[in-house]
Amino acid sequence: MSGHSQFHNIMFRKGAQDAKKAKMFAKIAREITVAAKMGGTDASSNPRLRAALASAREKNMPKDNIERAIAKASGPDGDSNYDDVRYEGYGPGGVAIIVESLTDNRNRTASDVRSVFSKFGGNLGEVGSVSFGFDRKGHLIYTKEIGDFDKIFEIATELNAENVEEVEDYIEILSAIDDFSNLRENFIKQFGDPQESGLIWLPKTLIDCSEETKNSIIKMIDLLEDNDDVQHVYNNVNF
Repeated sequence: MSGHSQFHNIMFRKGAQDAKKAKMFAKIAREITVAAKMGGTDASSNPRLRAALASAREKNMPKDNIERAIAKASGPDGDSNYDDVRYEGYGPGGVAIIVESLTDNRNRTASDVRSVFSKFGGNLGEVGSVSFGFDRKGHLIYTKEIGDFDKIFEIATELNAENVEEVEDYIEILSAIDDFSNLRENFIKQFGDPQESGLIWLPKTLIDCSEETKNSIIKMIDLLEDNDDVQHVYNNVNF
């Protein structure tokens, strides 16, 4: 009996993972469609598309999903009119939160995001109300397997990286926005696709809060990320 329930748990977990993966692929596909629509389907002259495709490869997204997402950009399909919309506000304990979305219905997304903020006792502000406390940075993550840290550090520094750090099994590289394209291109050429890459919001200072607040923030972020329109969520909690 216990063997059966164990199997059921594994299958349930696998089901949950598959659902998470499908959601992740849908978000990457949306980014690919928007990038191709805005800058054309030739990745060599479209940095945003190149980044989205690298992200799709990093996550082992099936090739036909990728091709469908690109085709959608030039198709007559009306629902590929997505807008980049950013929401900013405060969560529990005065934690600053930035939510980046790609949406084909601003009203729906705004109302969904607002209701998550309300549910956790937070509130949405104007754009700019919390982002002044963050820096916009280019961000690359590779697994440690790519090679010797000192060598990676040297190459990254030559390409104007601002920070290179080992975090658990990963090497994390940060750069100014203007240097990011060149840095990423060079790294992909030398080391293949990163685990993650893109522009992020990096908090200038982290705030300490209670375990209870941290747990609320984690739940809040999960709920926001569960929304199909939400691409990324950033915060300034010292986890």
